[in-house]
Amino acid sequence: MLDLHAMTSGFWGPPTSSVDWCEVNYQVTPYVAELWNTLSSLAMVLAGALGFCLNRRALPRRFLAAYGLLMVVGFGSIAFHATLRFELQMLDELPMLYLVTLIVYLLLERGPAPRFGRWLPWTLAGYALFLTVLCTTSRGQLQFWVFQLSFGSLELWSLWRVFLIYRRSQSLAQRRLFRLGMGAYLLGIVVWFCDLRFCAELGTWLPLHGIPNPQLHAWWHVLVAGGFYALLLFIARE
Repeated sequence: MLDLHAMTSGFWGPPTSSVDWCEVNYQVTPYVAELWNTLSSLAMVLAGALGFCLNRRALPRRFLAAYGLLMVVGFGSIAFHATLRFELQMLDELPMLYLVTLIVYLLLERGPAPRFGRWLPWTLAGYALFLTVLCTTSRGQLQFWVFQLSFGSLELWSLWRVFLIYRRSQSLAQRRLFRLGMGAYLLGIVVWFCDLRFCAELGTWLPLHGIPNPQLHAWWHVLVAGGFYALLLFIARE
C-alpha cells in the first residue's frame, strides 16, 4: 500500500509504517510527514471532546468512555500521520480497535441492567488483547490486512446493528440524527477507499492536469469524526 511517489524522507526519516497514504510526504514542511492528514485528525479530538463535555451529565459513563477513546484515536492519528513510524501507527490503530470493541459492547448491552453477565466484557477484552498481539507483531502488507479485517468486520457489524435500531425507532429527531451520522460515516468510508485504491490518479494524474490532490484520507478523518459523534449519540438516546 506504500505510495511510491511519496517516499521523500524528512525529519522522522523513511516511513516504517505498514501503510503510507496518498498525501505526498513532507511536501509542506520537513517536520510533518503528512500535514493534511495530521491536521484533519484534530476533528476526531474535537468530536470526542465535544461529545464528552456536552453530554457528561446526560449520558452513562460507558458512552462518555467512548467519546474519550475517540479523542485518544485522534491524538494517535496525529502522531502516526506526522511521523509515519510503525510504533506511532499503533497509537492510532490500537485505540481504534479498542473503541470499536467498546461499541460492540454498547450495542449488545443497551439496557440499564447487564444481559450477558461478566463473560461478555471479559470475552471482548480477551479478543482485543488477541488483536493487539496480532497487529503489533505483524509487519508490512500482512499487518495492514490484519488490522483492516479485524477493525472493519467489527465496524460493519456495528453499523448494521445501529441500522436495525434505526428501523425500530419512532422518533423523528432520532431518525434524522441517524441519517446525518450514517451518511457522514458511509461517505467517509467511500473516500477512504478511493484514496487507497486510486492513489495514482489522485496523486499523479490530477496534479499533472493542474488539479490538486483532494486529500481524501483527510476528509475521511473529518467525516468519520462527525458521523461517529452523531451515531454514538443516537445509540445512547434510543
